[in-house]
Amino acid sequence: MRTHQSSTFWAMVLFIAFALQLQTAAAQNKQNNPKLSDAEVASVAVIANQIDIDQAMLAKERSKNQDVLQFAETMINDHKAVIKQASDLVQKLGVTPKENAVGKQLQADAAKTANMLRTKSGSAFDKAYVNNEVAYHKAVISAVEGLLIPESENEELRNLLQSIVPALNAHLEHAQMLQKQLNQK
Repeated sequence: MRTHQSSTFWAMVLFIAFALQLQTAAAQNKQNNPKLSDAEVASVAVIANQIDIDQAMLAKERSKNQDVLQFAETMINDHKAVIKQASDLVQKLGVTPKENAVGKQLQADAAKTANMLRTKSGSAFDKAYVNNEVAYHKAVISAVEGLLIPESENEELRNLLQSIVPALNAHLEHAQMLQKQLNQK
């Protein structure tokens, strides 16, 4: 029981740090440059989706739980579809995604999370992965609604971002349901 509590504690510390760093990067970006360009918004959107795909791939490698594996497969399929939509749109608009502080912070935090997840196995991995998915989707929804949508100048890009919010909310609900199941075991 103590190992589970310790694992959960450290996972939550990483998730809270991720959310705070995302907010800090966004705040710093707003201070240094009052607007994210559409190219920067596109970059953050692609990075956020790719991170979830990468973590789902890790879950497919490490988990033996069928519910976790099914959830990971859903994350891969859905987030690949969003990346395709975003890629098609930026190509249509002639926008090249541009690196920025928010995207770099997302990547750095994702690397820390992946390293933490690689130290886990069995049910400890499943719980850490699903806890991360809950925290990650909350942070991404907050960033999409509070940063990316308001910063988007192009109506089509803004509409694309708005259209993915219901799917992100559905992912969050699925992850929370799975989290509840795993915590009951």
